[in-house]
Amino acid sequence: QVQLVESGGGLVQAGGSLRLSCAASGSIFSINAMGWYRQTPGKQRELVAAITSGGMTNYADSVKGRFTIARDNAKNTVQLQMNSLKPEDKAVYYCKADISQSYSLSSRRNYWGQGTQVTVSS
Repeated sequence: QVQLVESGGGLVQAGGSLRLSCAASGSIFSINAMGWYRQTPGKQRELVAAITSGGMTNYADSVKGRFTIARDNAKNTVQLQMNSLKPEDKAVYYCKADISQSYSLSSRRNYWGQGTQVTVSS
């Protein structure tokens, strides 16, 4: 069993900051990429930021320069620091992790957190 638990969402005024955290727990052999996605009603879930186990990062154009993703491999956690928030950043944010539970490739799959709401008021 693997679980991803997110925290840190909430309500903030435009221009403000929030920090999201996600912790993976359970039967984990290794974690490959980790990332944050977001979804608004009626739209597909979209990538916000991702980070490899080696620390390489990738950001959506809409958040470059405002959001920073980081991870702690020893603690199996990933964070998303969100600065200069805009009303259009309002969404449910989901953590995703590519996790292997053993040496076997068949044990590797993506896991998702339950989502955390971020609301930005104008």
